[in-house]
Amino acid sequence: MSVTAPRGFEAAGVACGIKLSGDPDLALVATADHKPVPAAGVFTSNKATAAPVVTSLAHLAATGGRAVAVILNSGNANAATGDAGRADSEQTCILVAHELGCAPEEVLVCSTGLIGIPLPMDALTSGVAPVADALRGDGGSAAARAIMTTDTVAKEVVVEGDGFLVGGMAKGAAMLAPNMATMLAVLTTDAEASPEVLLAALRAGIQDSFNALSVDGCTSTNDTVLLFASGLAGPVDPEALNEAVADACADLARQMAGDAEGATKVVEVRVVGAASDDDGARAARRVAESNLCKSSWYGQDPYWGRIVSELGSSGADFDPDRVSVSYGGITVCRKGVACMHDATALTEVMAAPYIELVADLGLGTGVGTILTNDLTHAYIDENMRTS
Repeated sequence: MSVTAPRGFEAAGVACGIKLSGDPDLALVATADHKPVPAAGVFTSNKATAAPVVTSLAHLAATGGRAVAVILNSGNANAATGDAGRADSEQTCILVAHELGCAPEEVLVCSTGLIGIPLPMDALTSGVAPVADALRGDGGSAAARAIMTTDTVAKEVVVEGDGFLVGGMAKGAAMLAPNMATMLAVLTTDAEASPEVLLAALRAGIQDSFNALSVDGCTSTNDTVLLFASGLAGPVDPEALNEAVADACADLARQMAGDAEGATKVVEVRVVGAASDDDGARAARRVAESNLCKSSWYGQDPYWGRIVSELGSSGADFDPDRVSVSYGGITVCRKGVACMHDATALTEVMAAPYIELVADLGLGTGVGTILTNDLTHAYIDENMRTS
């Protein structure tokens, strides 16, 4: 049920013809009574901001953080489309509002797919009434499938809090990089919370999840994470809500890392012993986004020299005589030089679908972690064409 698991929400997903394949490409998540509820969102830091992001930001500002629904299309990002694209986003909200009986500014909008191509409004328009008619309390999985682009599996989550639920769905398989990642995510909760509390929970929740995820170092034009609260479970401890939202975000981020385009491995890059947490994050990100390192992971090669090189060029404080590197708890570099280790055990570690890499800078207590993946031929095959 994912995004519809919390009480007070319904969802649907249909095919409207944006994708030439005929796969589902239009999703709608709405309150069950079509009345506005508190809502919050965090959005891309890319200055080439897509039209739907501009529209959703404006609508949340206009309503003081209240919304009835979000309409999401896949197959076209409606980005780099100028005034026409912004008009299409607004028109989409108007069409949805007509179907749900609410104000257009109470509808948010998301798009994902190819950039720089006009949104096929005839196709989208034809799908609004059907997707609204298809809204169901068990429609979360259909909605999650409809927002997929190069994803191979739908991404859903339900987290149980103390008397309340947080549900969610997300898409994302490439252009994933801090801060935020090419991704759309919709979270819902039946907890009672103000827009301000929701925004605080969302901002905290993305820090160690979506903002700690990097597939290819590219930040999308459309990144959006939304959180709606029906309030049907009544008041809850804000800290409990924060924890549940963070858990949901972390789960979805792990699913995205595992489904990254062409990936065969999820790699957790953890830097410890940094001079500060900022240094730790900076160093971890540098390693996680290194094509040299990512290629070696694909080749199951524990070449620690590449790791040390990237750490040294990251801008973080660094002493080559203090650094140590380990894969899966097996140390391969100690104090800047190679060290004896169990080669057979290391081979097994590098062949696994999940690898934990820890680099100890030996300088302090700072820590940074980034979730990433290997770089494969399949990633290039996927991204050397636009259709």
